[in-house]
Amino acid sequence: MGHRLGCGLGNEMGHIQDRWYRPKKDATTGEMLLNARSKPVTEKTELYGTGLRYKVRYLDPDGEERSKSFPDKQKKRAEDFLIEMESDKREGKYVDPQAGRKKFRPVAENWLKGQSPDAATRGALRSRLESQIYPHFGDLTIGTIKPSTVREWQGHLDDQKLSENYKLVLFTALSGVLDSAVDDKLIRENPCKAKTVRRPSGANAKVVVWQEERLTAVRGGLPERFSVIAPLGAGLGMRQGEILGVSVDDFDADEMVLRLNRQIRIVGRTLVFAPPKGGKTRTVPVSASVWAEVLEHERRFPSVAVTLPWLVPDGEPVTVRLLVTGDDGRLYSGDLFSKVVWQGAFRKAELVYEKRRDGMHALRHFYASVLLAQGVSIKELAEYLGHSDPGFTLRTYTHLVPSSHERARVAIDGVFGRPDATDGLEAA
Repeated sequence: MGHRLGCGLGNEMGHIQDRWYRPKKDATTGEMLLNARSKPVTEKTELYGTGLRYKVRYLDPDGEERSKSFPDKQKKRAEDFLIEMESDKREGKYVDPQAGRKKFRPVAENWLKGQSPDAATRGALRSRLESQIYPHFGDLTIGTIKPSTVREWQGHLDDQKLSENYKLVLFTALSGVLDSAVDDKLIRENPCKAKTVRRPSGANAKVVVWQEERLTAVRGGLPERFSVIAPLGAGLGMRQGEILGVSVDDFDADEMVLRLNRQIRIVGRTLVFAPPKGGKTRTVPVSASVWAEVLEHERRFPSVAVTLPWLVPDGEPVTVRLLVTGDDGRLYSGDLFSKVVWQGAFRKAELVYEKRRDGMHALRHFYASVLLAQGVSIKELAEYLGHSDPGFTLRTYTHLVPSSHERARVAIDGVFGRPDATDGLEAA
C-alpha cells in the first residue's frame, strides 16, 4: 500500500514508499491516471495522517530486505538515507542501522575478552570501565555515541582533576571498545577519532634520579631483613613484584647472572606467581658486590619455601624458595609492602616521601643512571630492565645519557684541527 518514489529500482536497488498517497486509477479501465503534465495523479491511502509517512526499503549486502521510516515533510532525509545505503553497499562500507541499537556495555564486555590474557591486567581494565566509563556510556546504544558525547565525558574527567596519564589510559580503553564496534560493523566510524575530539597527551615527567646519599639513607631505614631490596633494585634493576618473587635459586654463581622469570602479583585478592611484566623474562648480569649482598642476606635470613598458584587464583600450585619474606615467611602484596615497609623506611630515616619520586621504581632509575654513566648502551639497558622497546628506554632516560658533544669535537679536531685553533677561537 502506498506510492513508490523513485524509478527503475530493480531487484538490487531500494525505493521509498509513500504510505499516505498512492497512484489513482481509472475506475473503469484500471489504468493509472495522469495529469496535464503526464504525471501520476495520487489519492490518499487508508493510512493517511497516521504513523511515519516515508518508508525506505532496500536490500542489504546479504540480500535481506531492510527498511527505515521517516515522518511527513522529511522526504529529502529519506532520499539521502537511501542514497547513503546504496553507496555504502557499493563501497563495502555498509553498516546495518539497526546494529547501532546494541548497548555499549555488552560491546565493551566482548572487547574485554580479547584483551590481555593476564588476569591482573584484565582486572585493571575492568576497574577502569566500571569506575569511569560505564557510568557515562554503559546504558547508551552504541550508535548514539557521537564525538560530542565523548567531549562531554572528557569534560567530566577534567572536572575530577584526574592526571593526564590516567585520562589517556581511560581514553585508550574507550577508543578500543569503539574500534571493536567498527570492526563488528555496529558503527561506521569511531567517534574518538573525530577531528574535534582531543586525545589526552599524557605526561612523561622527567625521571629524577636519587643521589647515592638518599639511597643509603632509605636503606638504613629499612628493617634488616628487607635491607637486601636496595641492591636488588638499585643493583639489578628489578621491579617491586620481581624483588618479592625472586629466589636465590634464580642466580647462577658460575656465570654471575640472574635469570629473572617470575614476580608476585595480586589477582582479585589472591597472591599469585606470574611472569615478569609483559611476560618478558630476562637475564641480568650480577656484580660481585651484589652477589655478596644476596649471600649475606641468605645466611642471616634463610629463604622460605612458598607455594602459590601460577598466574590465576585457581592456577597450578608452584613452590619457590623466596629470598624476601617477612617474619615467619609472611608475604606482602606490592601495595601493602610499599605502605608498610618501603614508606616506613622513609619515616624511620626522617625523609619526606614524595609519591612520584620515591616509589620503589626509584631503585630502577638509580640502576639505569649508573649503567648509562658507565657507557652501557640503551639497547643493553633495555634488555636488563625488561623493556620490549629500546625506544621507550631512550625516551625515559634520554636526559641521563652522557653528552657526546666533547667526543664529537675531539673527533673532528683530529681531522681538521690546527695547533692555533684554540687561540683563534679565544681571539674571536
